[in-house]
Amino acid sequence: MAKLKINGKRVDIDVDGATPLLWVLREQLGLTGTKYSCGIGLCGACTVLINGEAVRACIVPVSSVKASQEVITIEGLSADNNHPLQQAWKELDVPQCGYCQSGMIMSAAALLKTNPKPSDADIDAQLTNICRCGTFNRVRRGIHLAAQSNRKGTHKRGGA
Repeated sequence: MAKLKINGKRVDIDVDGATPLLWVLREQLGLTGTKYSCGIGLCGACTVLINGEAVRACIVPVSSVKASQEVITIEGLSADNNHPLQQAWKELDVPQCGYCQSGMIMSAAALLKTNPKPSDADIDAQLTNICRCGTFNRVRRGIHLAAQSNRKGTHKRGGA
């Protein structure tokens, strides 16, 4: 039995402790915004926040997540999809196919939490997510736009 705090809610899941967090989120909890892609922690499509830190859910055994830790998925980043990163993504039409974008947004949220005014070099160093469509320039612009929004105080919830 795994006792987790997901998007602000306590859940008990009857699952083998070796099960990757990704599959608990997707299969047991129906939170399909977190995507499966490589399965070995390289691409970042499965990125979620655990206590504000970006982690690749496909390589995190559910037994390693403590009940006291807060797991935030793309569904929990903002109750109304109005997080500055989500708004910037829409405004700048960041995604092409969109498959990797929930992981990209979660990684960006972790970055903005620790570095509210990142440079392009900071973004490049911290966001190691892979986008096969190559929207990296739009991702950078989106992060900068969200950072400006945060500095203006238009949004306080979620990780950025």
